[in-house]
Amino acid sequence: MSTEIKPLTEKLRLTLDPDQLTNCMRCGFCQTACPTFLETGLEAASPRGRIALMKAVYDGKMEPDAAFRSQMDLCLGCRACEPACPSDVKYGQLIEQARESIAAVTAERWPVRTVKRLFMERLFPHHGRMRLLGSSLKLYQTSGLQKLARGLGVMKLFPSHMREMEAVLPQAAGDGVIRRWEKLGLPARWEQGDGGQSLLVIPAEGERLGRVGMFRGCIMDVLFTETNVNTIKLLRLAGYEVVVPASQTCCGALHAHAGERESARRLARTNIAAFGAAGVDAVVSNAGGCGATLKEVDHLLHSDPEAAEARRFASQVFDVSELLAEGRPLPLKPLGQVTVTYQDSCHLRNVMRVASAPRQLIRTVPGAKLQELPDADRCCGSAGIYNLTQPEMSASVLDHKMEQVERTRAHVILTANPGCLLQMKWGVHRHGRDKTMQAMHLVDFLAESVGER
Repeated sequence: MSTEIKPLTEKLRLTLDPDQLTNCMRCGFCQTACPTFLETGLEAASPRGRIALMKAVYDGKMEPDAAFRSQMDLCLGCRACEPACPSDVKYGQLIEQARESIAAVTAERWPVRTVKRLFMERLFPHHGRMRLLGSSLKLYQTSGLQKLARGLGVMKLFPSHMREMEAVLPQAAGDGVIRRWEKLGLPARWEQGDGGQSLLVIPAEGERLGRVGMFRGCIMDVLFTETNVNTIKLLRLAGYEVVVPASQTCCGALHAHAGERESARRLARTNIAAFGAAGVDAVVSNAGGCGATLKEVDHLLHSDPEAAEARRFASQVFDVSELLAEGRPLPLKPLGQVTVTYQDSCHLRNVMRVASAPRQLIRTVPGAKLQELPDADRCCGSAGIYNLTQPEMSASVLDHKMEQVERTRAHVILTANPGCLLQMKWGVHRHGRDKTMQAMHLVDFLAESVGER
């Protein structure tokens, strides 16, 4: 017996929520919503099966061996099972609790531990370092180094899925949305919030309907800087004054999904303070995964002294599509006849429960025909860094997704999350549709319709 099993059993008994474990009625409604069950047909690869495994360990009926950990890792964390569950089981909370326990007692190999610490602790939470990474990646992409690396066959040293992902990466940036906005010379002013925090304030166009704080993200702000800029432009047109707190940090989604929940709590406290000092009516996100994590900080910090503040913050979090749908109508212009389809971000749909607003906005674009994607609510296989840690399952899920995309005959695939966007770009490239189809963020599609690039 592994020396890790007994400590893991004890940790799981302390961490898992027994009420949620017993709420599961074993009805099986979750199975038809679960991508990994649909791919494998295995009971253990379904939410019901994983909960049964957790409860068996909690009740002392089995040991959490390698097979147990493998099934916890195989879960995409898409949480499509939650809307399908008649008992309202909080499966997302259970899988994160299980992963937190595994991470706490499992001795990872030093290369894995070093890389995880580098990205999770030393890079993502620090905006200056992320901008440096963006600058380095931009240099690689634009200086000829990328072309040279491909020509010399350097990329062949990496697995095929990593080569394909590298091929579809958008051009990175080293400035971020605050510096980019200032470089463009667009209307803005600096204010000091409570505690002396620096706030970039961008006025609304016309009458102000509200004051919203923009969550810029970490990866979002270096790989999709233009999307962040377009988000502000659209919010201004819709009547919102936009505030970007300079002290905000990573949302902590990747940390929570990887079992590093204490790090996620620390990041949550920083963001609550940053936006609390901004005096905003709402906090807006243009990334479904980030928005869902921000929306659930009240659960993450439920036992903290900051619990009440966390609940207030969570109630203020909205997706950008919700605010645009409620604001002043955007001055949209015809794009010509184009067929588009929309892939739901799992966390936007299943956690934030936002599905109609993006579609409502798409239908307002003159000349755009929305062709509904069959199983649009099924995960695309991105799931944070799942496409890197579980490439075979991710690719299998993506291939089935692309089969459904082909049925729509769409020219454009729209989504509302950077991970989903990269995954769909990978799907377009993987299926040889680069010349006839493109994947775009919903915000960029709308910005193009109003004449903003």
